[in-house]
Amino acid sequence: MNPLVSEANKWVLASHNQGKIREIGELLAARGIVLRSAADFSLPEPDETADSFAGNALLKARAACRATGLPALADDSGLCVTALGGRPGIHSARWAGEPRDFHAAMNKVNDALAASHDEDRSAAFVCVLALVFPDGTHRLYEGRVEGEIVWPPRGDGGFGYDPIFRPEGEGRVFAEMSRAEKAGLSHRARALAKLMAGEFPDD
Repeated sequence: MNPLVSEANKWVLASHNQGKIREIGELLAARGIVLRSAADFSLPEPDETADSFAGNALLKARAACRATGLPALADDSGLCVTALGGRPGIHSARWAGEPRDFHAAMNKVNDALAASHDEDRSAAFVCVLALVFPDGTHRLYEGRVEGEIVWPPRGDGGFGYDPIFRPEGEGRVFAEMSRAEKAGLSHRARALAKLMAGEFPDD
């Protein structure tokens, strides 16, 4: 049995994002992990003050672990557009300001690309997962999907920037795929696959 699963079968996900909770929960359930959300414990969302995906993921996971006493999993993820110097990156969720509005954020990405006069539409979805245990140990796992920005937005599924991101080798954007299809390709699924395979990179 995978040693991660045998240590504890109940984890808390340090997120209030229902899309992430559903996506990660479905993947972990198949491996015997019961996932609780931050909302189940009325946990506030900590300020994401780090300057990297890994830093923000660790910040959130450590806060949730301290508050609940359970192993805590947090992800920080975003869309990194080559022609925009990697933006929106760690600012993906709030790219268009508050309240979070991904329709406005997608328009902002398209407008910024047009203003750049750069024909490069390559981009990547990046996810870093941080798993923190009550004894203070932690592990980090990164998943990455290369692709390109398309316009106009397409599809009714997914969430966030899924309607404008087409992964390499696919004719469809993430929002045109079923949840199962996206789960087989997504940056988050790739990070989770590393976690469940017990691939422990150096801290």
